[in-house]
Amino acid sequence: MKNLHGKNIIITGAGSGIGRALAQRLAAEGATLILNDYKADALEETISKINGEVETHIFDVADLNAWQTFADAVIGQHGHVEVVINNAGVALGEISVMETTMEQMEWLMGINFWGVVYGTKSFLPTMLELPEASVVNISSVFGLAGIGGQSTYCSAKFAVRGFTESLRMEMLNTNVCVTTVHPGGIQTNIVRDSVDPNEERKERLIKSFDEAAITSADEAARTIIEGIKKKKERVLIGRDARALDRLVRWFPAKYSRTLFKQFERKRT
Repeated sequence: MKNLHGKNIIITGAGSGIGRALAQRLAAEGATLILNDYKADALEETISKINGEVETHIFDVADLNAWQTFADAVIGQHGHVEVVINNAGVALGEISVMETTMEQMEWLMGINFWGVVYGTKSFLPTMLELPEASVVNISSVFGLAGIGGQSTYCSAKFAVRGFTESLRMEMLNTNVCVTTVHPGGIQTNIVRDSVDPNEERKERLIKSFDEAAITSADEAARTIIEGIKKKKERVLIGRDARALDRLVRWFPAKYSRTLFKQFERKRT
């Protein structure tokens, strides 16, 4: 899909971070944007930063009924969409498996995993009828490696990876390109907005994340859009993502100890 001008593109979680940066770049390319977020004020701020044809839909991506209403409205208005970018996501703090509640796990999985599933399945049937289309699901480097204190987030992002890679095989020899995206540390507010009742621990995590976030949201958006145009099936964003990918592939059983030692050195 070399030319995105005039294409109908859905972006979830467009109120901040990578979603907002994608909206800004795609608007500049002349795409017709259909933006989602669960915060109306955040979406309004995104709209204020772009010029072009855009509509907004406020709903929680974990709500299947909301997705069905949204899909009916979009297809009724536009007839089809060429690109769906399932970007919306949330985070917990650095919370152990023992400490994480079932309610926290269900909340995060609802947004980070089921939101991706609902977004994909809501539009895939009509996308298969187009000459070309693209499903882009945002996983994470935490979908490449299991990280202590991030079991729920990793579970969701591994699930996104598995779902998307399975779909990719099913869509071979069709007109639909399926892309998994694994961002490394991106300069967004996801950690600041994370849920953790321990404020001191959260502040430590924010400080650590800020030091590790080496890639801007705009650069992440540029890389994703380049991947859509080139029909890439897998996109790694940032040198940290590429380094972790190599570490896990080379040392699939031992990477946990290597990362543990690195994290311990940073804490001391």
